[in-house]
Amino acid sequence: MRYLGIDIGGANTKIATSDGTIVELHYLPLWKDTTLPQTLKNIAKRLNPDIVAVVITGELADCFEDKLHGLKFIMRAVEDAFRCEVCYIGTNGDIHKHGEDMRNLAAANWAASSRLIGEELGDCIFVDVGSTTTDIIPIANAKHMASTTDFKRLLASELMYMGTLRTNVATLVDRVELKPGTCRVSSELFTTTGDVYLLLEDIRPETYTCTTADGAGKSRLETMRRLARLVCADMEEISEDEVMEIARQVKEKQISLLTQAISTVSQKHGIRRIVAAGIGEFMIIEAAERLGMECISVAEKWGKEISDVFPAYAAAWLVERNAKLQ
Repeated sequence: MRYLGIDIGGANTKIATSDGTIVELHYLPLWKDTTLPQTLKNIAKRLNPDIVAVVITGELADCFEDKLHGLKFIMRAVEDAFRCEVCYIGTNGDIHKHGEDMRNLAAANWAASSRLIGEELGDCIFVDVGSTTTDIIPIANAKHMASTTDFKRLLASELMYMGTLRTNVATLVDRVELKPGTCRVSSELFTTTGDVYLLLEDIRPETYTCTTADGAGKSRLETMRRLARLVCADMEEISEDEVMEIARQVKEKQISLLTQAISTVSQKHGIRRIVAAGIGEFMIIEAAERLGMECISVAEKWGKEISDVFPAYAAAWLVERNAKLQ
């Protein structure tokens, strides 16, 4: 039996089998002329799974008039592509069939991950820093204690709209300290966090899967040009050292914001143990050190590739386990 998990987000669609032998990430921005339906058909033909488990976060994309419209589009694309059994994981971490309380399926990828982490590793704060967002999920007695909508999770510091690749740097910092003095930044979409972490070598070039802010390449010079524009400069006006200093300050600000949010959730639930996942694991590990908290790396336990697509892997794991229990 081949159990395939699929995590369909607004920007990325991730897939993984329950045995971890197949792990893929496809950059498929839903707000553009999305190729999601055809890509899913190609995956179905190539992999021919026996059961597909789906988690969805892409319903929030602004090409949809509301979340229900987004859910219907995504579910139709999935069910048109796969001829095998298809099920969905809801925000309670349970398995659902088509038509069962659809709104419970919105923004639910973290719930599959939390179910796996809770049962395998016990009480903790599960933190997943992806390309776009950060989930901070309290888990106790093998169940998550998080709110069940993005809006409520934002209110509770259980969701942060910042990630490792796609976040507009101008939303993280409003000024930077450089040799000539304090410099305010431009609020334009000139550069994203992918540029920061590529320059600082926290991510590999192949990890930078999304398009760049200017549509140009990802060489060191092209990346520096984008980051220089944050202060309305080019490489004739500021040095490479100054650009690197900007990158370091952006990283420091993001880790500081992450540390504050984890601390808020930790104090509320009395949990001082972190499990870190996602392409931004390096930020979580640093935040845990600052907080003096134990940190378990999903990359070390399950592998880096699985950590990067953990909700998809968790969804596949969940349906396989459920099938074996029946």
